[in-house]
Amino acid sequence: MPLIQLRYVAQARSGDKGNTCDLGLFAKTAQMYEVFKREVTAERVKEHFSTLVEGNVERYEVDSIYGLKFVLEDALGGGAPSSLRTDNLGKSFGSNLLRMKIEVPNELITQEHCVKLPS
Repeated sequence: MPLIQLRYVAQARSGDKGNTCDLGLFAKTAQMYEVFKREVTAERVKEHFSTLVEGNVERYEVDSIYGLKFVLEDALGGGAPSSLRTDNLGKSFGSNLLRMKIEVPNELITQEHCVKLPS
């Protein structure tokens, strides 16, 4: 199975509240959502953001919309008013997560399952 960046097969949305980041990842189809549930675990997300997230990462499955919700605690350097980071807001976490690579079966690398096909 090829390794594909999530940006080709997913959409993401993220935001912040205090020192917590709320991150949603969405699949285009039920088949791709099953791949996400297998590949995009709380542990892998924590590892992907290892230099930024100091707290726990929790994952919630939202089957009705083919979505995974992640709550990243202690992720924003104390939150907007107290962080020294130049870009500490949770809004950038969605784009960052889309750089993560996951294994996707060849038969799912089609226009039907992908947001954007790899070139």
